[in-house]
Amino acid sequence: MESKRQQKYSKLIQKEIGEIFQKEAKHLLSNAFVTVSGVSMSPDLGVAKVYLSFLLDKDKGMFEKINEKKSEIRKHLGNRIGKSVRIVPELALFLDDSASYAQHMDKVISSLDIPEAPEEDEENED
Repeated sequence: MESKRQQKYSKLIQKEIGEIFQKEAKHLLSNAFVTVSGVSMSPDLGVAKVYLSFLLDKDKGMFEKINEKKSEIRKHLGNRIGKSVRIVPELALFLDDSASYAQHMDKVISSLDIPEAPEEDEENED
């Protein structure tokens, strides 16, 4: 269970990293659409686990490119929040594939061949 302080920092970092991807780090993404789906902080606020979600499966190769440049992203984050925090957290990036898993499960469920249930005659016993 995260403390209020961890939750506050998580929201701040999620918002700022999302804006960094939109503005400063466009060159890293080219045409990929990335979403910061979540951030969780360590108790000492020194490490931020950042979960990234990609719109298309072919964009997953971008994750490695972004992961290699996480020091550059941390530098931009430091420029944005450096005056309001003591330590700019280290970034640990993770691929959040819950959206693609949900699409997969939706496809599997819709392709199931489920026969209609036979109608049972209702008998009224008085």
